[in-house]
Amino acid sequence: MVQAKIPEKAYTISELASHFNISPRTIRFYEEKGLISPQRTSGNQRFYTRKDRARLRLILRGKRFGFSLDDIAGMIGMSDTDINEIEQIRKSLAYGEKKLAEIHRRGEDLALLEQDMIAIREKLLNRLAQLENKDR
Repeated sequence: MVQAKIPEKAYTISELASHFNISPRTIRFYEEKGLISPQRTSGNQRFYTRKDRARLRLILRGKRFGFSLDDIAGMIGMSDTDINEIEQIRKSLAYGEKKLAEIHRRGEDLALLEQDMIAIREKLLNRLAQLENKDR
């Protein structure tokens, strides 16, 4: 743990949680996973820099798009390692391509499911019409 003086523009865990509409526990969870690493005051209070805030935004965006925390860590790097921008972009593109292929496969599966459901509906409607006509 690095103890430091709080910079002029720093955020508390409550401020970040409120800004992103998440719980402080969520932020602590991402810290436990090594995705963000706040600094601490001599009183052991966490504070977050603009870099931490930006990382948190990327983590939440990745989660919203369906990436796992491992995927996100691969794209943005762990908080305790420096990843150069070129490497980060390449990793993000690779994960993005993987996600696009997955979306494409799901789309194909949904189209097949739709066709099956339409066929079943037609059979059921035809059978219902047969039964109703038989009773007349």
